[in-house]
Amino acid sequence: MYNPIRGFRLRLLAQMVILISAVVIASMALSGAMFSIMLDDILKKYIGQQAMTVAKLAAMDERIAGAFELPDPPSVIQPIAERIRTETGASYVVIGNKDGIRYSHYDPQQIGLVMGTSNDPVFQDGMSVIYEGTGVSGPALKAKTPIRDRQGTVIGVSSVGFLFDEVDDKIAGYKAEMFKLTAVILGVGLLFAYLIARRVKKLILGLEPEEISFLYKEREATLESIRDAIVAVDMNEQIVTMNRRARELLHAQPFAVGKKLTHPQLREMMKTVAAAGQGRSNRKMFIHSQVFAIHAEPILQNNGVQGAVFTFLPESEIEQLTDEFSKIKAFSENMRAQNHEYLNKLNTIYGLLHLKHYDKALEIIAGEVKERQDVIAFLMASVKDPLVAACLLGKINRSKELKVGLEIDPDSNLTYIPPETDTKLLVTILGNIVDNGMEAARHKNGSYAKVKVSFTDLGKDMVFDIEDNGPGIAKEQERSIFAEGYTTKTGENHGIGLTIVKHSLAALNGQLFIDRSPLGGARFTVVVPKTRN
Repeated sequence: MYNPIRGFRLRLLAQMVILISAVVIASMALSGAMFSIMLDDILKKYIGQQAMTVAKLAAMDERIAGAFELPDPPSVIQPIAERIRTETGASYVVIGNKDGIRYSHYDPQQIGLVMGTSNDPVFQDGMSVIYEGTGVSGPALKAKTPIRDRQGTVIGVSSVGFLFDEVDDKIAGYKAEMFKLTAVILGVGLLFAYLIARRVKKLILGLEPEEISFLYKEREATLESIRDAIVAVDMNEQIVTMNRRARELLHAQPFAVGKKLTHPQLREMMKTVAAAGQGRSNRKMFIHSQVFAIHAEPILQNNGVQGAVFTFLPESEIEQLTDEFSKIKAFSENMRAQNHEYLNKLNTIYGLLHLKHYDKALEIIAGEVKERQDVIAFLMASVKDPLVAACLLGKINRSKELKVGLEIDPDSNLTYIPPETDTKLLVTILGNIVDNGMEAARHKNGSYAKVKVSFTDLGKDMVFDIEDNGPGIAKEQERSIFAEGYTTKTGENHGIGLTIVKHSLAALNGQLFIDRSPLGGARFTVVVPKTRN
């Protein structure tokens, strides 16, 4: 059954083989033509030099020069000249006197006759010459050189020639060998063309150039349309791709295509992903002045990791996009904490009623109602901002779930927060410090853990004190605790809370002071000015 996809791929492979073969053949044909022309010139020069060598060999033979003085020079010169001709492969070796009379020739009938070409350059100038000319034997490549006696006087000429018919035969022989070699090279070239075509087809996944171009444009448009910031990095930790959102979001950061990845935590995450060959999700990092939730996914090719793709999602955007969900979640957590606490107390009340200790049950109910009403009434009276009040109420409920005693100083007061103050940053600061205090106190003292919060807006500043009975903070640790990644806890996504506090304070022009608490642990004092300078 005909498979159209297989047929398409075979056609693509055939087209690539034909294209590469055409390039190979055209290149070799052009090279062959140029080489053939060069070969003609080279061989003619070589044969001319060979003719001159044979001519000088004959001219230097003392027997030939001495025979000029004999009554019958041809009888001595002819055998010697013919032997030279047969041994060197020359078409003819002609020895002539100053009158141009031949003393030797491959055709004995030509001996004694005048030579067919001029010997003037030899006799007049004493020169050796190589030239193309036509004589008795026909067109030939000739060399002539003077024959001298013992005193150096020119007495004759040595003329050696290679007929063009024989020269052409030699050139044709060389060309035949060249064409054989060319055919072998062409065969090898076609084989490699086929292998290269297969390799290229595999690399481009059997796609045609138009399809590759479309896929590239489609990929580019897809990346640019994604609202998350995406950065692709190769194994050399060099950034190779960034979409529009990444360029907008990270323009103030050291991120740009062609640059190295410099953020230490991102580099560590890159190494982890490359080693495991698996993605990592929701790693929170502080980059410059923003907190990002980062996902890293490896780029896999040929069963190997070739790089990684990072997705950056700002925490601020998450909060904006999921504001309603966050409120519901916060309400759900408060309800869960209260439900846990009330369930315990409800079981206690049920037991008292079952045992008919009605007065004791009424006492517990009244105390619980009074405590809850007192907390809510206090927060409504002392804290006018609903976000801050909700934050403190949520921490009270959370403390009950953690079995931590959270106390708010009854003399605390926060009746005025300037409109220009971002209360979300204020809530972030208080929430992180209170959470850290409860964790530290609970880790050290268990059910005896205590945290105390007090605040005031008297004067030009808003001042918050958060104290705990945890292990405290040593002087040498006061600077390092604000460094990103510093934590005494185990697991991931720790070591960023106080870094967020530090940058939130900077945004509010606030300050943070650390001291020893009378409770035995740490005391954090947050000072936020009511007006910005």
